[in-house]
Amino acid sequence: MTKDTATRLIHTRGRRLAQKTVNPPIERASTLLFDTSSDLYGAKPGYGRMGLAVHRELEDALCVLENATFAKLTSNGLQACALAIGSQVKAGDHILFTDSAYGPTARYLDRRLEKMGVEATRFDPRCGATISNLIKPNTRVIYLESPGSLTFEISDTPAIVDVAQQRGIRTILDNTWGAGILHKPLDLGVDISVQALTKYAVGHADVFGGAVMSRDKRVAQDIIDCGDDWGISLGPDDAYTALRGLRSLKTRMDAHEAAGLRIANWLSERPEVCQVLHPALEQHPDHAIWRRDFSGANGLFSVILNAVSPEGLKRFFDALELFSMGFSWGGFESLIIPCDPQLKRSKGHWIDQKVGPLLRIHVGLETADDLIADLRAGFEAMGE
Repeated sequence: MTKDTATRLIHTRGRRLAQKTVNPPIERASTLLFDTSSDLYGAKPGYGRMGLAVHRELEDALCVLENATFAKLTSNGLQACALAIGSQVKAGDHILFTDSAYGPTARYLDRRLEKMGVEATRFDPRCGATISNLIKPNTRVIYLESPGSLTFEISDTPAIVDVAQQRGIRTILDNTWGAGILHKPLDLGVDISVQALTKYAVGHADVFGGAVMSRDKRVAQDIIDCGDDWGISLGPDDAYTALRGLRSLKTRMDAHEAAGLRIANWLSERPEVCQVLHPALEQHPDHAIWRRDFSGANGLFSVILNAVSPEGLKRFFDALELFSMGFSWGGFESLIIPCDPQLKRSKGHWIDQKVGPLLRIHVGLETADDLIADLRAGFEAMGE
């Protein structure tokens, strides 16, 4: 019987355990003890950093979520992105990366890789197959994030993957927004899917974690070797919390999607709003690609306001009671942040011509009516 992903996420539990507990035990250990020297050097794992039962259970669940055959856990999302990239390049190589990549990932690509002798070039997230014009003889990786961070462009991933496969180039996609439940990059031919488990997988804003997934054995071995060389691991308590969050991921995502769409549509009618950047809205320029490649949406999107004074914007934020400000998302709480200080994009990007401030919104699990009332109060204060 074919089962839905949400059902399979729940029923991956206990396959590796002697006792059929609902949740795996948390084993806190650095040193593992062995009876013989042959066991000592032949055992996997041979050391606590390599992970124990709860780590294997989380890896199994992530493979179900992403339709992968391999998952490597990391201590946070940025580390997962860095590992995925670092495992595939060496000095003298060239990498193409989307201009809408998560800021810290873009910083790693622009700053750290240069010191490692790897050249990194940005590309328009909407370039599609024309990315072929940017490929060099030493291009080894194309790095995508779809939707784009802060500005929510949807890339034509299949078109880019087709070009990459013809040239023997690896593709990596940051799938944190899709969370594996809304988007399946590996099914589209992407070589490596990356997630910040910190966000929707954990779902409660209290644990860091990351994951790198693939279904290619050679790619997986590259990731394993690089992770071992860099000493990457995830603590057992964090792995346990991430696994527990995955069990309810689909239910939470449905609630985020419903409330997020309702609020996005409400915002699109507000006179204070110039544009709502939500790919599930028909007016989004990439809506057709989103409908083709994604199965749903979540609670994260952005809006561009019409021109407003700094004082008016401050009054807006000060009036909010339910929406808080904080640098994350994916938890049960609603968040809103001004994004202009974070926007570091190529010259000529459409963001240079926007009329007002860019705000990113995460719609949590509060009642949508209450959140709309909170935003309405903010807009009223803005106009005073």
